Formats: sequence, structure tokens, C-alpha cells
Amino acid sequence: MGATRGIGRAIAETLAAEGCTLALCARNGEQVAERVADFESQGVKAMGMAVDIADSNALGAWVDRTALDMDGLDILVSNAGAMAIGNSADAWQRNMNVDILGAVAAVDAAMPHLKQSASKTGDAAIIAIGSVSAVSATEPSSYGAVKGALIHYIKGVAKQAAGDHVRANVVSPGTVYFEGGVWNMVEKDMPDLFKTTMARNPMRRMATPEDIANAATFLASPRSSFTTGINMIVDGALTDRANY
Repeated sequence: MGATRGIGRAIAETLAAEGCTLALCARNGEQVAERVADFESQGVKAMGMAVDIADSNALGAWVDRTALDMDGLDILVSNAGAMAIGNSADAWQRNMNVDILGAVAAVDAAMPHLKQSASKTGDAAIIAIGSVSAVSATEPSSYGAVKGALIHYIKGVAKQAAGDHVRANVVSPGTVYFEGGVWNMVEKDMPDLFKTTMARNPMRRMATPEDIANAATFLASPRSSFTTGINMIVDGALTDRANY
């Protein structure tokens, strides 16, 4: 979900490079069609359609139809995010509808298919994209709090589904830079804030979408078959917390 640009696109490309068949969805149908055409031109089997992640019925129907068309489902990546910043009621509602309720609807719809796949191969995976904002609070933030709730939810899914060999993990990026992304816009519109934030990165750079995609692909693969219920922070040592 959410695979037409930035992190989601990089995850789709990295999974495709590992031989995966792809099913993509996002709100912009034209962008979905372009991505599918790009993958098909590279010899990758791909399909996709426009889906509003906040519409749980439409999302669930798409997951079911996709699993049928692909003859199964091995990996679910929940990458869609409302990115509503602030503490207003509207920001809370937008983040909840997409980041939490969208993820819940996707997992609920995908779980029977993932269990069926795991019964055949011994492994299936759910990857949700969180944020380091979940583990750092300097002011009231609907975005950080909702990402924190996502981590808690995915941990519960991991515990419940472990016996069926369906794993569930979160990848939480720090600052991620790509053309057209949030930090690219900050760089253009608020250069002083961008410089200050860049200076906070010990590696003196922000993550690329590919940095996050590599982590997600590892957790999606059988190479991490005993790793479930974790929140993998990929931030280049941006945060100060020790992850015991």
C-alpha cells in the first residue's frame, strides 16, 4: 500500500529485484498505472489500482481480489501515511484513518491469505512503516502518537500470528530525503530548518528511500524468519535512545 513514490516505491523496486510479483495501490490511479507499466517494462509481473486506504471496505476487497489474482499472498507492506502534522482534531482523525485503521483493515484482509501461504512455505510477513517520531516527543503530536500506536498494534499481531508462522514487524525511519518528499519541500521553503535538521544527523546525511527499503526487504524475507514483533529503527543514529 502506498507504493508510487518515495519509500513505498523503493520497497516495491527492491522486492521486485528479489523476484517478487507486485500488487500496488495508492489513491492516485494514474501514478499506480505508471508504476505498474514501469515494472512490466522491466519484465516484472505487477498489477495495481487506485484504492483509498481510509476506505476499509474497498481496501479489504482489493486485498482479497489481489490474492486471488496472484494465486496467494506472501508479504503485506503497509506504507500509506496521512502525514498530518499537529495536534488538531483533524490531524488526529486523518492519521488515525490511514495509519492505524488502514493498517488494521489491510492486516485483517490479508491475514487469511498470509496464513495459507505460510502453511505451504513456512513463512509469511507483514511490514508496517512507522517513524522515529513514535519514540521521541517534544510537544503534543498526533503523528508521533499514532505511529506509536502502530508499533503497539503490530507487536500484538506478531504475538497472535506467530504460531501460524506469519511474522509482523515495523520499520521506523528517521529523516528521509527524496525529490518531492517532505524534506525536499522543507529544503526549498524553510532552508534554515533543513540545515538545522541535517546537522542533527550524525552521518551528515538523511536516509534515502532505498535505505529503508533494504531494511523492509530483509524483514520480509525468510532470512529473518525468527524475527517478529520488532520495531527496527533506521535513522543513522539520529535518536538518542538505547534500544534494549
